[in-house]
Amino acid sequence: MAANAKFWDRLAKRYARSPVSNEAAYQTKLAKTQAYFTPDSRVLEFGCGTGSTAIVHAPLVGDYLATDISSKMLEIARGKAEGIGNLRFVQGVLEDVSAPEGGFDVVLGMSILHLLEDKEAAIAKVFDLLKPGGVFVSSTVCMERGGILKVILPIGRYFGFLPLVRFFAAGALEDSMKTAGFEIEHSWRPTPKSALFLVARKPA
Repeated sequence: MAANAKFWDRLAKRYARSPVSNEAAYQTKLAKTQAYFTPDSRVLEFGCGTGSTAIVHAPLVGDYLATDISSKMLEIARGKAEGIGNLRFVQGVLEDVSAPEGGFDVVLGMSILHLLEDKEAAIAKVFDLLKPGGVFVSSTVCMERGGILKVILPIGRYFGFLPLVRFFAAGALEDSMKTAGFEIEHSWRPTPKSALFLVARKPA
């Protein structure tokens, strides 16, 4: 965790300035996610980065907990979220999160599952954190082969200037969700090379 946290700490300011790569797709994902919210929803977002998505969603729900391993990312997020009383930013990893009584209604993992050491463990943890009938909303870069990146990324990670990236196909991610017990409710890629947007429901 420490090495990854340092990497994202160094990247935080540049990350905060980076524009969304596909604004139309991002807005579609926001709208689709918000369709699952109620004014009383308890929401967890892990890997929240500088908080842009959390800030958009939080006013629509009852309680919003956003976590990230990077203190610098969260420092920027807290500065942007001033005045949003139901939004909390906490440094840490998904494994350390405890479910509120009854569980979370919605868990978000946006642009994060491909950056984790063990996505299956993360998906299983999300399943446990959700209440029956709750949903897991994710957007994940899915690259089965990776090409030259499979060579470059491990070298870059060794020297500390690139993050951990896992390579798997979109179908493999859907299979991981199903193996954990989820039912796939919505699956969408704006283009064949786009991140896979999934809504997976924990059976009631």
